[in-house]
Amino acid sequence: MGQVADPAILRLEHLSKRYSPDRPAIFEGVDLELRQGEYLAGNGRIRSRQIHPAQSARRPRPAGFGPCDSLDGTDLSTLDDDAVTLLRRRAVGFVFQAFHVLPYLSVDQNVALPLELLGIAAAERDRRTSEMLAAVGIAPLAERYPKELSGGEVQRIAIARALVHRPRLLLADEPTGNLDSRSAALILALLREQIKANAGAGILITHSRTAADTADRILVLDAAGLHP
Repeated sequence: MGQVADPAILRLEHLSKRYSPDRPAIFEGVDLELRQGEYLAGNGRIRSRQIHPAQSARRPRPAGFGPCDSLDGTDLSTLDDDAVTLLRRRAVGFVFQAFHVLPYLSVDQNVALPLELLGIAAAERDRRTSEMLAAVGIAPLAERYPKELSGGEVQRIAIARALVHRPRLLLADEPTGNLDSRSAALILALLREQIKANAGAGILITHSRTAADTADRILVLDAAGLHP
């Protein structure tokens, strides 16, 4: 349902942001197409939470992306909110700057959650979770809880959770902000590797030029719009 012949992983049209209807737009008329294998870094004054694709200029859709956009070849204007939510759950991985890990779940339970929601069988869920915890360097912490961990370790949980279901689109907001330089370099390499391995695409939002340089291209979002 809703499938279209579209090679883009993500297509955004006429994206705008304003804090209230009576205030000038921070930016407007932004278009973006992200194709398979592309890894894009967004760099600039405007934070990623202000450019989240849910905030389309046309009839916002709280459950997901703007209705005139497409995600993984699906025209979202053909879907209701429940269908958009299910598509987002399957196709998108989020690394939030504030982490948003669940404090009442252990490390491995937090990471396994996307797989559980997708109905992945327990054996496969356990295998993928273990592999991803090892990939981000926190396998020995699997049975601990977030309150027992450092900020950097919690950030690794968030990254592992975003990658474990092999999303077609990865959206990462300052994913290395709490990590030392060596750990940050390893995580940035992992993000790029996973995007390419899953034949997907990714958007990295960062104020770090070092982090941005790991992407295929860098775009700046400011009041003038989106530009190299």
